[in-house]
Amino acid sequence: MPALLNPVLDLLTLRGTVTETERITASMRRLRIDGDQLAGLDVRPGQQVRVLVTGLTLRTYSVWRYDPSGVVELCVLDHPEGGPGARWGHTVEPGEQVRLRGPEGTFTLRPEAAHHVFVGDETASVAFGAMLAALPREAEVSGCVETRTAADRLPLPRADRLDWTLRGGASLAEAVRRLAPEPGGTAYVAGEARAVQAVRRVLVQEAGWDRRAVLTKPFWTPGKKGME
Repeated sequence: MPALLNPVLDLLTLRGTVTETERITASMRRLRIDGDQLAGLDVRPGQQVRVLVTGLTLRTYSVWRYDPSGVVELCVLDHPEGGPGARWGHTVEPGEQVRLRGPEGTFTLRPEAAHHVFVGDETASVAFGAMLAALPREAEVSGCVETRTAADRLPLPRADRLDWTLRGGASLAEAVRRLAPEPGGTAYVAGEARAVQAVRRVLVQEAGWDRRAVLTKPFWTPGKKGME
């Protein structure tokens, strides 16, 4: 990246340094990023950051854990397509500097909800982890998370309250029908765009949920680039 861009990037991004990497599932790598500029951010559970992964290419990642002292942890998925984000997440090592933008997004925890329902796949489970960690132990939690294999399951808080399914079996929409969550809480539905739409229809049209109580976030869809 040309040095002459640095003053501009300093206005638009925050600097940090990768201090730890860990293979946290068969398909995800946890990255810890430390930096003085990352201290004191207003990070709400479920939010994302945009990372400059190469040149001026930005990729968006949900925050797995945040420490106000200046620590951001991400879990980066290895995509089979091997795009710039996947390549960065697979190869970045401790000691490398990272530029990222501040937290953003409205797919966030509603702590006041009577109960919380989490539905999604691997791409959603990082945001779910941050949300679940922020809930008190007595909060009512349910949901279902789909992964490619059992080895792809993130170690989520309250994981024992979730139904885990494998891709290729029952769809997430079918899993939600079986779960039959009662209206009155908040549902967080994220992952592949068509699955998100199908789950939303089940909750709203079949289970009687208020549309405003179903938060959705389509992170990806087959054959389409540029989605978060």
